[in-house]
Amino acid sequence: MSLAHRLNYYRRIFPAYLGRRNSHLTFWHDSPEINLRSAAHKLGEYYMPFLEKADYPGPYDAGGIPLLDYQGSLGRQYNPIAVAQFGLGNFNAFCRSGDLARRQKFLGIADWLVVNLETNRAGLRVWNHHFNWEYRTTLRAPWHSALAQGQGISVLVRAYSETQDSRYMEAAQYAFAAFQKETGDGGVLHVDQRGDLWLEEYIVSPPTHILNGFIWAMWGVYDYWLTTADDAARQLFAATTATLKRNLVSYDAGFWSLYELAGTRLKMLASPFYHRLHIAQLGVLHKLTGEEIFARYAGKWSAYRYNFFNRNAALAYKSAFKLLYY
Repeated sequence: MSLAHRLNYYRRIFPAYLGRRNSHLTFWHDSPEINLRSAAHKLGEYYMPFLEKADYPGPYDAGGIPLLDYQGSLGRQYNPIAVAQFGLGNFNAFCRSGDLARRQKFLGIADWLVVNLETNRAGLRVWNHHFNWEYRTTLRAPWHSALAQGQGISVLVRAYSETQDSRYMEAAQYAFAAFQKETGDGGVLHVDQRGDLWLEEYIVSPPTHILNGFIWAMWGVYDYWLTTADDAARQLFAATTATLKRNLVSYDAGFWSLYELAGTRLKMLASPFYHRLHIAQLGVLHKLTGEEIFARYAGKWSAYRYNFFNRNAALAYKSAFKLLYY
């Protein structure tokens, strides 16, 4: 990251972390949990509750769509991942309460996703982020993500199940096509030299295989398969499950989980929030697949979390990484 980008990053991130105003972190940093009311083999409530996100304090646009305040020059932006998670949280709340206002919020999100599915240069339909984002390589607007594709699909197939409105299924089919194309061809799929299949949250070269985004994207593929019985979706979910099983050991730092596999000299540890999220996500994957490796790593990483020395070592390590790479 250049000096100018680094300064812009710090100008934005310090007020978000240290200021009293709501920021994008107000939305993201809920309590990562497994939704015990979700089912493994039929479409129902989403796999995490997202109820805190359903009650997001704002800001919103005039149509009730959440905006995230990134502070600094970015300001308020639509983030399609946040939009989808807000919708999924309201769907869960509707399923539990029968509150029609929650249903309307959920369907409003589904409608937004239909309207905002955009055609990229490769002719694929994606949900774009229309702002630059400071990663180690700055993501230039418009940029798309396997995470947004997966969670958008998870909203749309539930909207279709609830209403039988074909608009939602048509949009989900368009969105799924991005999972069938590699990143170099405008999609979100990466096939590595071993033949492992990855779903990339941030599309950069070389790929970084961000763990939480990969897993959430997998759930979108799974939901699409549950709804359509599409064999391509079944095969993709099975292949990505196999990829994660083979590579999960690489995300284990021996005292904490890694956020990504970027190949940097100093590895990028997960923050305490993302470490908890990994544990919940692996618990869900165990529920969906029955694969014991996911339960084993969820338990192992949970034990790391409650170890005083591990927590403090992770904090020091993460701070050093940020200073070197951000």
